[in-house]
Amino acid sequence: MKFLVSKDAVPTPLLRQLMTAVTVAILLYLVLDVVLHGYLIGLSPQVAAQTLYGNEEAFVEPILFESLLLQVHIDLFMALVSLLIVVSIYLRMKYKEKVRKGLLHALFMAALAAPLLLIAAYFSGSFWLYGWLGAFYLWHLLALFVGMVALKRLIAS
Repeated sequence: MKFLVSKDAVPTPLLRQLMTAVTVAILLYLVLDVVLHGYLIGLSPQVAAQTLYGNEEAFVEPILFESLLLQVHIDLFMALVSLLIVVSIYLRMKYKEKVRKGLLHALFMAALAAPLLLIAAYFSGSFWLYGWLGAFYLWHLLALFVGMVALKRLIAS
């Protein structure tokens, strides 16, 4: 994690390889996180609503609140850790160009809002469920974009 505190603008070849490996690992995490949420909760409004609220006709029990809290806790922690790392690499590799601050702000806000909207959907209904789906997709797409830009810069340099 030397690249988080180092004042050097140009990384050494070994540090560049380390940052490339970390970026690839975070991109893999982002893809697998979508797969995991698709399996646990569902990524369509109908499946997610059935998971959260249950379905009497299909004999599906709603998710336990403790399980949902555990998932939200994991989501908040992993989102912050992965975003801090990938954004720091992105900022390090974009040192000569203008950084899109709006993109990074939207990324962090969507990542923090998604788990909170999931809790709101559990208590308040499907309106918040659509918000969770939107924020979830938005932060994953933006994080994948930022990670791919950083990876492109790392490979090109």
